[in-house]
Order: sequence, then C-alpha cells, then structure tokens
Amino acid sequence: MPNSRVASLRKLIAKSEGSALLVTHPVNRRYLSGFTGSSGVVLITADHAALVTDFRYREQAPQQAPGFQIVEHGADMNATVADLLRQWNVDALLIEEQDVTFATYRTMESAFTPVKLLPSEGIVEKLRTIKDESELAVMQEAADLADRAFAHILGFIKPGISEKAVALELEVFMRSQGATSSSFDTIVASGERSALPHGTASDRIIGRDEFVKLDYGAYYNGYCSDITRTIVVGKPSDKHREIYEIVKEAQQHALDQLRPGMTGVEGDALTRDIITRYGYGEYFGHGTGHGLGMEVHEAPRLSKTGNTVLAPGMVVTVEPGIYLPGFGGVRIEDDVVITERGIRILTSSPKHLITLD
Repeated sequence: MPNSRVASLRKLIAKSEGSALLVTHPVNRRYLSGFTGSSGVVLITADHAALVTDFRYREQAPQQAPGFQIVEHGADMNATVADLLRQWNVDALLIEEQDVTFATYRTMESAFTPVKLLPSEGIVEKLRTIKDESELAVMQEAADLADRAFAHILGFIKPGISEKAVALELEVFMRSQGATSSSFDTIVASGERSALPHGTASDRIIGRDEFVKLDYGAYYNGYCSDITRTIVVGKPSDKHREIYEIVKEAQQHALDQLRPGMTGVEGDALTRDIITRYGYGEYFGHGTGHGLGMEVHEAPRLSKTGNTVLAPGMVVTVEPGIYLPGFGGVRIEDDVVITERGIRILTSSPKHLITLD
C-alpha cells in the first residue's frame, strides 16, 4: 500500500544534499511507519523504505508497518544500518540533528564511514505540521475525551481535597475512557499557586473563594489534546472576575480572528494586545499557543518569535493567561485547526466563569 508520508518525505530529501534520511526520533518513526515499538530506526531513500528493529518486534513490525522492508538487527544496530547504506549506495545521509546526541553522532560517523552525515533541519517535523483528515479525526476524539473529563471533574472538585487528588481523578477518568495516558503531567493549581503557569499538582488542599486552574490532555491513539479551564471554588471576588473576563475576551478575540496566512507573531498579538491594553501585559509571559499533534508541543508557535506562516491543516492551541503573584492566575485554552478561511475549534468545554460550592 503506498505511503503518502514517505512519498512526501522523498520529495524533501530530493531537494537536500542527502540521498537518504535516517529517522531516529520515536515519534517521527511512528508517524512515517506506524510502528509503535520502543526500539528501531527508519531508513528512507528514493527507492527503499526500511524499518530496522530487533527480534522482539519480529511479528509486530510487519503488521504495523506495511510497505516497509523489516530488517532485524543483531547486537549492533549501526552495523546493520551501515550494511543497508552500502547496499543502497548511499553516500550522504541526513540525520535528525535535534534527536541525535553528539556521542551518538560520533558513533554513527565511525560506523557509517565513508558516508557523509548531514543535518536534516526538522524534515519530518515539517511534514507533521499539516494534519490529514485521519489525524484530525483522532485529534477530535482526543479533544472530546478531554471535554468529557472536564465535565466529570466538576462533580469531583470541592474544598478540602488536594490538587493531586484532582489530577489523579482526571487521569483515571481519561484512561477509563480509552486514553493511553495523559498528554503531559497534569496541572492542577489552586489559590496562589494558580499564578504558576506550569504549576503541576501538589499536596496543597483546595480552599474556598479561590481559583483552581486545570491544564491537562488525553493522549489517544498516538495524538494529544491539551485544554485549560480555570474555575472558582466558592465565591469569586471582583479581582477574580476582572482578570477572568479579560483572559476570556482575549482568547475569544483570537478565536474570532485567527486565520491562514498569519504568522505566529500576528497570532500571538491577537491576545497579547488586549491583555496589555488592560494593563496586565507584564503578567502574560508565555506565548499564546503552540502546535499540537503526536507531541503536545510542536511547530508552529504563536509567540513573539513565531515566524511560521499558518496554513490549513495545522493544529494549534490558543491559551492566553494572566498570572498575579500572591493572588492567582487564569488561563483558558482550546485546540483549533487552521482551515481555508479561519479555524475549527476541537475542544468545546464551557468558558463562562464556573463557580463550585
């Protein structure tokens, strides 16, 4: 069966100075081949596509990677790759420089001599930025799962329980609904801790009249969702309501205006300019969003340095926030697909200020 991802990759290889690509990053390996094992590399040339792995995957690899030549290596995987390079007359090999350590590079350099090693400059990651319909369908399921988890956790959170207990309940629920795991370490940050942008769950006991910030996601069939909602347990103060409504306004403005052709810088400004106008710019220190897919953080970025031009098929988060030390913080985050004319929102949990008794 033809592999369109390999075909697209071959076009990029043909434009480079290399004649083959060695894929060592586990996520990129899965993206190209479908192989989910814990060990192996993919080698792609103009005429060959091989998955090199060990005896543990003798049956699994052919089932998951149709169209790939499955090559079983012995004690030294590099020796097996070197044999393939010689057989296929590869003289210049692209390697994933962001995945290969200097020590591994030196080992490869010795094992593959006289093949010249060249950096690939994120060649597979570029392909991964544009999701096809099958990927978007899985990502919608992952987003739906995260939405169900939010509805569930609203009935669980109450004063007197710990942030860790809330995080555990979220993760158990997502697993019970089919998730392989959470997309990342679940963030549950309450009270003053909600001012920590990445305040992973602690032993802190949730009190009354305070924010609880929930940032989590479901890792489902190889893809991530990522959602943030901030609620109040008890009665919100005027300050709670003020900063919540500012973040909500900024996020909604970005959802209304984000479109293909914008740069990541322009996308970031959609939220940042509003928060700055209200006088809270210095309390919004991270980017507006990031790419999402097989990894929870990937290209492109909606940030002050995000120069990538947004294109249909890209999936990004939109997650402005305000974080006031000593008081608390708010973030609201959705996952969106860039379309031909604007965006399609994957996550659908409510965004009005929810208060729990």
